[in-house]
Amino acid sequence: MGEHSVKNRKRSLKVRLIQAFFITSILPIVLINIFSYFNTSSIVRDNVRELTRDNLQQTRSSLDVWLESYEDILFQVYTDDDIVDLIDKINREEDVSVSKNQLRRTLHGLFYTKEYIKCISVLTENGTLFFYDLLTGSSTRNSWLTSFDMTQEELYDCISGDNDTHVIPTQKAITFGADDHYLFHIGHRIIDYRDVKKQLGIVVVSIDEELLGSVCSVQSSPEDSFNFIVSRNGTMVSHPQKELLAAPVLTWTEDEEARREAYEEFVRTQEPSGGEHRTVDFVYDDKFQCDIVHVSSQEEVVRRLNAQQQITLIVLGISLGTLVVVIMILTRRLSGSLQNMVPVMNRAGRGDLSARVELEKNMPGEVEIIAQEFNHMLERLSASMENERAAGEKQRQAEIAALEAQLNPHFLYNTLDTINWMAIDREEFEISNSISALAHILRYGIDNSNGIVPVREEVAWLKKYLFLQQTRLKNTFQCEIHVEPEVMGKKIHKLLLQPFVENAILHGFEGVNRVHILTISIERREEQLFIEIYDNGKGMDPETVRRMNQGIFPQSSDKNHIGMENAINRIHMYYGNEGEVRIASSEQEWTKIHVWIPLQEAGEDMEE
Repeated sequence: MGEHSVKNRKRSLKVRLIQAFFITSILPIVLINIFSYFNTSSIVRDNVRELTRDNLQQTRSSLDVWLESYEDILFQVYTDDDIVDLIDKINREEDVSVSKNQLRRTLHGLFYTKEYIKCISVLTENGTLFFYDLLTGSSTRNSWLTSFDMTQEELYDCISGDNDTHVIPTQKAITFGADDHYLFHIGHRIIDYRDVKKQLGIVVVSIDEELLGSVCSVQSSPEDSFNFIVSRNGTMVSHPQKELLAAPVLTWTEDEEARREAYEEFVRTQEPSGGEHRTVDFVYDDKFQCDIVHVSSQEEVVRRLNAQQQITLIVLGISLGTLVVVIMILTRRLSGSLQNMVPVMNRAGRGDLSARVELEKNMPGEVEIIAQEFNHMLERLSASMENERAAGEKQRQAEIAALEAQLNPHFLYNTLDTINWMAIDREEFEISNSISALAHILRYGIDNSNGIVPVREEVAWLKKYLFLQQTRLKNTFQCEIHVEPEVMGKKIHKLLLQPFVENAILHGFEGVNRVHILTISIERREEQLFIEIYDNGKGMDPETVRRMNQGIFPQSSDKNHIGMENAINRIHMYYGNEGEVRIASSEQEWTKIHVWIPLQEAGEDMEE
């Protein structure tokens, strides 16, 4: 019965050739191309929308990370005991001139920590204003307060009323020649942790708007797409067109749809010839208290899709006219070509985007074009899905970084400081010393852990680390540190020696019954800094030493072995061929780690 039906359908194809051609060839091809067009259009629009959201999320994450880095500078000022004491003297009108000069020198030193800081201003409780201004280079002329829309009293009341960091939107500061400078500000009240309710003054860090512009332009976008930032007071905080900075954009409302319409209207007003396919999307940044707005154009995408549709229609028209004329000749060839395409389409429909239609020499031109377009469509779909996966991975990494950044290390410092005072109150001075050493170690390790510091700072940190190790191990080892005075001011990467020292303490002394001795020496040898870490522990066999000097480390999950390997890799990464580590050991007697790194004078720069 089944075979008879098939034969009838074959006869029907031959008898009603024209009708069968439209039903089995032209109509499916038309439907496939229509589906392909709309499906591709939908995928492209969704992909553009997803990329836009990723762009906004990554921009927001970058903005928050940058703002937190500048808040660290602010924190250093308003919590520094020396600065607090100087401001207290100014409020009491004691040694005002000397205190002002000391404060200006302190503020001057902070300018080299961040690129975009232009001014640091301190306003005391008694109304005294002092600052260090990079734009004016003057101690009497402030680049932004004279044109600021608040009085000093209003600014003081705004910032000193709570313990939060205040973000003040971008405003025009000063003009040099033909160049206008725009600044935004972050401020905080100055806190004396000995009397947190005491009002001393406020500190304001003024940051160049170029920082916001660089953050907004980090993410790759089409040529006619851009980002801008609008504050909660409705003014422009950052925009590629500098003349729009500080201009009013909208009347702020919590209704996101209303804000979207306002942004669309603003973009149309600024660029009336921008086209009807321009889209506007935004995301609100709670930390910066602003909207990050992304403007993108889909004109090129729409143009290409329309061109693709026209090409498809033209091809179908030509195919129809040609195949009607020669249908009887090409029936068998056409049927065979279509039958070869069907399994590939089925595989693609089941999700196998690697499927491709094999082009044959005797394939009719119309079918070959359809096959090529189908293959191209699958290639575009594969590329779009790969881009989507890559964008999703970038978003996931950004979210992980944002979650990691949520734990403010200063919370740990302040908590340890509180515990330290509790120990002092109870006259537990040994505990207090341990907590102070731990707080110093944490601050040193978290703050720019790959930075370059003078040898004296690295040695001071190493002493505190060894103090904690001796406390933890109940003084089961003796340690000596010898540093030539002339190398104290030389530069070294932070935490470079800790893995070697920790490995000696935890592994070198393991199972050794004699008195444990650890010696660290740092000296100058010609144009290199020479470091030796010696322990009289159990040592290593010659084969292990040989393999480690060749860069082959024992396979182990022990973090100290891994840390030692990473430390050697860091030295090679930082100093290249100029950095060298050699290991020497006598089994059951001693181990020596010799490190050579280039001698870097104070004030020299080194890429990190």
